[in-house]
Amino acid sequence: MPAEVVVEYDKAASLWSLHEQIKQIEAAVEEAAQSSSRRSKWQFMGARDAGAKEELRQVYGVSERTESDGAANLIQKLRAINYALGDLGQWCAYKVAQSFLTALQNDERANYQLDVKFQESYLERVVLLLQCQLTEGAVTDKDTKVSDNGNDNIQDGPGFDEIEEGELPDSHVVSGGEHVDVIIGAAVADGKVTPKVQSLIKVLLRYQHTEDFRAIIFVERVVAALVLPKVFAELPSLSFVRCASLIGHNNSQEMRTSQMQDTIAKFRDGRVTLLVATSVAEEGLDIRQCNVVIRFDLAKTVLAYIQSRGRARKPGSDYILMVERGNLSHGAFLRNARNSEETLRKEAIERTDLSHLKDTSRLIAVDSIPGTVYQVESTGAVVSLNSAVGLVHFYCSQLPSDRYSILRPGFIMEKHEKPGGPTEYSCKLQLPCNAPFEELEGPVCSSMRLAHQAVCLAACKKLHEMGAFTDMLLPDKGSEEEKDKVDQNDEGEPLPGTARHREFYPEGVAKTLQGEWILCGRDGCNNSKVLHLYLYGVRCLNIGTSNDPFLTQVSNFAVLFGNELDAEVLSMSMDLFIARTMITKASLVFRGRIPITESQLASLKNFHVRLMSIVLDVDVEPSTTPWDPAKAYLFVPMVSDKSVDPIKEIDWDLVENIIGTDAWSNRLQRARPDVYLGTNERTLGGDRREYGFGKLRHGIAFGQKPHPTYGIRGAVAQFDVVKASGLIPKRGWDATETQKLELTKGKLMMADTCVNADALMGRIVTAAHSGKRFYVDSICYDMTAEISFPRKEGYLGPLEYSSYADYYKQKYGVELKFKQQPLLRGRGVSYCKNLLSPRFEHSDSNEGDAEENLDKTYYVFLPPELCLVHPLPGSLVRGAQRLPSIMRRVESMLLAVELKDIINYPVPASKILEALTAASCQETFCYERAELLGDAYLKWVVSRFLFLKYPQKHEGQLTRMRQQMVSNMVLYQYALNKGLQSYIQADRFAPSRWAAPGVLPVFDEETKDGDSYIFDQEKSLAEDRTGMNHLDDGYENEIEDGELESDASSYRVLSSKTLADVVEALIGVYYVEGGKNAVNHLMKWIGIQVEFDHEEIDGASRPFNVPESVLRSVDFDTLEGALDIKFNDRGLLIEAITHASRPSSGVSCYQRLEFVGDAVLDHLITRHLFFTYTNLPPGRLTDLRAAAVNNENFARVAVKHKLHVHLRHGSSALEKQIRDFVREVQDELLKPVFNSFGLGDCKAPKVLGDIVESIAGAIFLDSGRDTAVVWKVFQPLLHPMVTPETLPMHPVRELQERCQQQAEGLEYKATRSGNLATVEVFIDGVQVGVAQNPQKKMAQKLAARNALVVLKEKETAEAKEKSDENGKKKRNGNQTFTRQTLNDICLRRNWPMPSYRCVNEGGPAHAKRFTFAVRVNTTDRGWTDECVGEPMPSVKKAKDSAAVLLLELLNKRYS
Repeated sequence: MPAEVVVEYDKAASLWSLHEQIKQIEAAVEEAAQSSSRRSKWQFMGARDAGAKEELRQVYGVSERTESDGAANLIQKLRAINYALGDLGQWCAYKVAQSFLTALQNDERANYQLDVKFQESYLERVVLLLQCQLTEGAVTDKDTKVSDNGNDNIQDGPGFDEIEEGELPDSHVVSGGEHVDVIIGAAVADGKVTPKVQSLIKVLLRYQHTEDFRAIIFVERVVAALVLPKVFAELPSLSFVRCASLIGHNNSQEMRTSQMQDTIAKFRDGRVTLLVATSVAEEGLDIRQCNVVIRFDLAKTVLAYIQSRGRARKPGSDYILMVERGNLSHGAFLRNARNSEETLRKEAIERTDLSHLKDTSRLIAVDSIPGTVYQVESTGAVVSLNSAVGLVHFYCSQLPSDRYSILRPGFIMEKHEKPGGPTEYSCKLQLPCNAPFEELEGPVCSSMRLAHQAVCLAACKKLHEMGAFTDMLLPDKGSEEEKDKVDQNDEGEPLPGTARHREFYPEGVAKTLQGEWILCGRDGCNNSKVLHLYLYGVRCLNIGTSNDPFLTQVSNFAVLFGNELDAEVLSMSMDLFIARTMITKASLVFRGRIPITESQLASLKNFHVRLMSIVLDVDVEPSTTPWDPAKAYLFVPMVSDKSVDPIKEIDWDLVENIIGTDAWSNRLQRARPDVYLGTNERTLGGDRREYGFGKLRHGIAFGQKPHPTYGIRGAVAQFDVVKASGLIPKRGWDATETQKLELTKGKLMMADTCVNADALMGRIVTAAHSGKRFYVDSICYDMTAEISFPRKEGYLGPLEYSSYADYYKQKYGVELKFKQQPLLRGRGVSYCKNLLSPRFEHSDSNEGDAEENLDKTYYVFLPPELCLVHPLPGSLVRGAQRLPSIMRRVESMLLAVELKDIINYPVPASKILEALTAASCQETFCYERAELLGDAYLKWVVSRFLFLKYPQKHEGQLTRMRQQMVSNMVLYQYALNKGLQSYIQADRFAPSRWAAPGVLPVFDEETKDGDSYIFDQEKSLAEDRTGMNHLDDGYENEIEDGELESDASSYRVLSSKTLADVVEALIGVYYVEGGKNAVNHLMKWIGIQVEFDHEEIDGASRPFNVPESVLRSVDFDTLEGALDIKFNDRGLLIEAITHASRPSSGVSCYQRLEFVGDAVLDHLITRHLFFTYTNLPPGRLTDLRAAAVNNENFARVAVKHKLHVHLRHGSSALEKQIRDFVREVQDELLKPVFNSFGLGDCKAPKVLGDIVESIAGAIFLDSGRDTAVVWKVFQPLLHPMVTPETLPMHPVRELQERCQQQAEGLEYKATRSGNLATVEVFIDGVQVGVAQNPQKKMAQKLAARNALVVLKEKETAEAKEKSDENGKKKRNGNQTFTRQTLNDICLRRNWPMPSYRCVNEGGPAHAKRFTFAVRVNTTDRGWTDECVGEPMPSVKKAKDSAAVLLLELLNKRYS
């Protein structure tokens, strides 16, 4: 019990003058309110007409308020100020008044609400009055400027116009605390602070050096609870205090429950050390760290006096009572409270007197008070005779139960009569069948009441000793440790273990790739030094065929490593998805260990950088690029002929030719030439999702100066500027004469040289006018620059170019000199792609068009004189574009091998890689199948471990303990402890973000390339665009797994759920590949301890001594015949069919067996599905498991095999529900080939599914814990097992997925009338289905099923109508005119971009509908009419709908 300390303080000096003046203001307020003419706010603002009034009502959405409305609220504020003035002092009263005033001034209604203006005018008078009285510098000059600077230190608070008496907003803080702190005595003398507040400050200063100081101050008024923390915050001497308020729900300044819980949590963990609280904290607040309780205002009742003292929970605490010196009422209350408490204590002792008991040693510990209580020494928790009865009843109510069983203790009183002596009594306690023990004999007592209490006290002691009670003598809910847990942090961030909890983790690099040798081979290198490296050739085998010759015309490569690769890496074959009908299987082949001199290494490094800078589109120089020894390997070209000496297989001639050419000095021949020219869409700040160049289009739409090189399909560079920059060499010959000469010799005049036409085939050329690169597919001798320019299919505008020469002249400003030269047909050199993900969709409906669309390629026709021949051959680049994908897989495999070596158990590394690869990688494998199996196995082994280790725990405790061992949060911590985050592959491979040795990715292109623009105007414009907001129809999305931010190339984002899933996937993989020994080894390495001593467990097993009467009541022959098994211990079988509603007869209920049986069936069925359907996708496998492992399916199994007739229960309601369900199931079974797999039309009683699981648990124990016996029994019971062909989809899910695909709004509306629930289904506001059922979920399922029937009938009818329209659509072509086409026209005609406007946005959050209108300002005819589109489920579709209408309008206008 805390030490009670009384602190006296002097009575505050009278501030009669100030009190009277405030009361006069209060009287004036009442008089003004009564005499008010109730002018409305509209008159106050001068809104004379009804239209203005209505408009303001729509804008502000409030009703009229008058002076009288504000008077009542203002009077309450004035009374709060008066209270603070008398009880706390002038300084606090000023802070209260100033807070009220600034809150009104910050109210957005202050400009038009009459009641707000009315309150503000009077509060200004009060603030001015209090300011005049605050002398000696307590308030600084800046604080006196209320209207000017008062708003700077204000925080908005809710509902300040409705503040009740005694309230204070959490807002303004008045300076002056430091001054008051220094001259506290003078401040008290002047009335700035009352002696009561001064005494409180002195009390707090006593604890300045107290370790782990935690205090609660109890006050009577809310205004005091809110203003005192502000006072303490202003006093430098109390800087050691971190204070907060805690108030209740009694007024509009109430704290929400979440705010109260947050404040208490901060006080609990030390972020707040002082609480100023009202009576809301007097009871129910259990914080053991609290060591000081101060009653600033005395309690009103003895109960409040006792309860507030009880908040001081820490041993050695202080309970401080502040009383006014000489106040008789204060002294009388303390005497009365102490006397009353002593009276209550004596009464409690009398009620628990055990002097009549015999053999009290059976009840209590020797060192406790004899005959009264049982106490736990470690915590001090006590249970007495009086509280023991209620505690036993409370324990029974916390045992697992359902609505058919009401668990309560039973008492049998036995009378003991002795001749010539008093009559005595003893009581026998009977607990429910799922308690650790069922019966307990109590001691003999002098009365029935004491016998009742004594046996309950003995039961509490025994339950605590058996672990059913915690050390706080409360029912154990399964927690191993009693900790105060906070659900989320202060910022509301998600908890670890959830999918939304994401963090940055470094990307792992295998140690095999490390090597200091990569730093050698620099300028001035020593050729005498020889490095021995490992050469691995890249072998590619094409599966399938393609009409594209470029796919097979690729160069051969090899990779140089500093260390030898693991054999499992070499045995790995990866699929590269090259084309729709062709897959390339790639692998590494060891060619040998070769010696490399430093000069040779320098050449190879130079070649590697030149090649990969083009492939990855990163502009780096070999001489300056950084090399990281953490990732050391090189790509080298190989000759086609195999050689005995591996070093001769390297194509040294090609290496020297590429690194020695002068072409690299031309900026257009290096990486990112379009960036250098200013024609790259990413440099221009575009958005590729919508036509590109979103920022520039936005600028053009608002009349800004267009980019000097901005064209129809992107930016273009004026050719005369390109030539002037020196990027194209000048020719020294006459064009007319040379043209005829060269054409006859099969020569072509290029931008920088003259080449043979045949040698140009398959090479790469760079377009000098755009900076883009193309493969030369063929030379079109039948096409020249003088032929007519083709019209774009579907284009609505006029033909603008007469020939190719005219096109280049108008668009690029270049006058072609060799117009008679044949044009080059080129194919764009694409960016390096992710070849590990299947990029092509195969559809049976398109098989006829497969050949037509197989090799659909887009070509461009280029004048040779605008093209530069690139130094890299086309076949070399195409071959090198495969290398990033190959090395991504090799790097991942090396990490898997490394993890395998750490775990130290022989499991294929390829399977470990599968367990480390998330579905977000979008590769051909992922961990989801293994995770499903691992989840079931982990649940099984943990359930088995807990069941056997804790035979006294009931099912509820076991379930909570299992959750603590297998929850995602726990698995996430295991993964972090083992560093699994470095091995996980969670991001879809993006070559643009992949870092090759010596070629790091570029993330901030505008910053990096800003200084290399050759157009000064472009540079300045790009700088101006840096601060512009990016306008787009989409919304900012959360970072997904694996995504990177900014230039954090070595970091990626992973959700903590991904880490937990990987742990389960590893368990699944090790179980499949190595069996139980392998998975047990893995779990032990991870830290999951599920091993136990079999001998110890066998010795602790509880024997099943079943009464003979119970054995005779069960038809074992029929039951065992249905199961096709003979039990060794029939007591297990009886327990498996005994419900908790059955009166206890020495047999436990089935709940513990159900716990272990549920886990074993889940594991066995999941394992069966996993190995049976090896090629089934993870999603379908999950659906199969859900359909097979569910209570509805198990209940039907019980009925089918008549297991339900053996159920032992004691509930007539349960009997009726089972009978009704059996009738429904029998009707289902009459249907041919029908199996609902849990999706039938009737809801099964959970009890029937539970006994199937409990029987599985009983078989598991009876067979010596052999799961094979369980599966042998249950495989025929579960037949027919669900298959992918018979798998039903839940109607609710099917309807939801359909609506999501169709972008339709789905809504359910449920009502209940008596025992009947009605559910209606609405799609886009139209009712399509309805159903009724006593159970709401069943009604929802039936309503969804009815809706699906209606929708399918509607789709069938619409399909017939659409078949007639298909011919029309084919005749009109398949061109789609959307915003892209509209933007195209605007750019060609130099019109501003179209102006879109949202006309309407409505519907529920899950089914939004948008309607947009669009118009365009044509330069010749002005603004068009506004076209309004149809309501659409997304903004983009709504804009497209409007754009189609405007295109039709423009077509009519300009046709």
